Amino acid sequence: MNCLGSHFHKIGDADLYSVSQARQATIEFLAAVNRGEMPWAKPEAPKEKLTLKTLLNDFYTPWVAEHRRSGLKTVASLKSAFSLIMQTPVEEITVVDVEQWRTKKRKEKNSKAATLNRQTIALKATINWALKRGLIENHPLLRLEKLSEDDSDTKVRYLFPEERERLFAALDAREERIKAERDSHNKELKKRKQPLLPDLKGCTFADYIKPMIIVSLHTGIRQGSLFKLLWSDVSFQENVLSIRPAIIKITKVSQSKKIIHIPMNPTLTKTLLAWQKQTERSGDELVFPSPKTGAVMDNCKKAWAGVLKAAEIKNFRWHDMRHDFASQLVMKGVDLNTVRELLGHADMKMTLRYAHLAPQVKRAAVDLLG
Repeated sequence: MNCLGSHFHKIGDADLYSVSQARQATIEFLAAVNRGEMPWAKPEAPKEKLTLKTLLNDFYTPWVAEHRRSGLKTVASLKSAFSLIMQTPVEEITVVDVEQWRTKKRKEKNSKAATLNRQTIALKATINWALKRGLIENHPLLRLEKLSEDDSDTKVRYLFPEERERLFAALDAREERIKAERDSHNKELKKRKQPLLPDLKGCTFADYIKPMIIVSLHTGIRQGSLFKLLWSDVSFQENVLSIRPAIIKITKVSQSKKIIHIPMNPTLTKTLLAWQKQTERSGDELVFPSPKTGAVMDNCKKAWAGVLKAAEIKNFRWHDMRHDFASQLVMKGVDLNTVRELLGHADMKMTLRYAHLAPQVKRAAVDLLG
């Protein structure tokens, strides 16, 4: 009789399987220790899911404020556009959620596809930022497609001759009214023996609105760049207004790394000379500082709305003065590439929206065949 048989039972398949499991567990344990992990520690409690609101407030805003010039505006736009999903965990935002949101926006507020695409791209970029930093594990909107931007979305708005006439009539009337009100107010102050406000009767302009509108119509400058324009950007010797990269809105169609040089016509030169003389500012001082703070202006919505109402002009935004600048050039026969350079477009795609305003160019081309 085998002496081993009296002390040990026969090893079966189940026992071999258990030994194999133990060996594998030991190998995994040692590998974890070798990686610096602590497999004997208690597992962490599941982390609270990151909501879009928390992502924006606690993580994205501090970063974007430091690294992007218009970052805070982008965050504000995201919070406004996607207010209904702020409390939704980022990884639970679905493609269907965004598609339904876009459909609702188009029906209720008649939002343009281009506008909705910009807002959606900003949302996807924010989520992608979080993914790259390990704040989330999956990007839920990778398969979300852009809306088609048809011709109706790219239609440009410019001033018709009668609208332009009414605009400047309204501006002139506004100037006279403000000057008259200042004169009347000073008379009252004089009676009360109080300090008088600056007399506007001898000034070319009552305030900044008229010169700002003239500059916009004759340069196509964006409002944000206009607010940050310095007198050092204006050369009366060369009759050129320069828009620096630092004040250009960064877009896919902007030459963000190039200075845009815009020749000044006599109307623009006369306006800026008179405004500089009136304000007594120069060098690195703002051309149009805020009348309240002296810093960069943030808007002029109230005054602009008042002018449009007085001029009976509808559906015309401040940005449409940029379209008007380009449209007037094209209708006067300026080639599209020159218009592109003056607008600061990086390529011809955005400039082509004005091509239909120059049918004479196509006609002249066809006539060459005759």
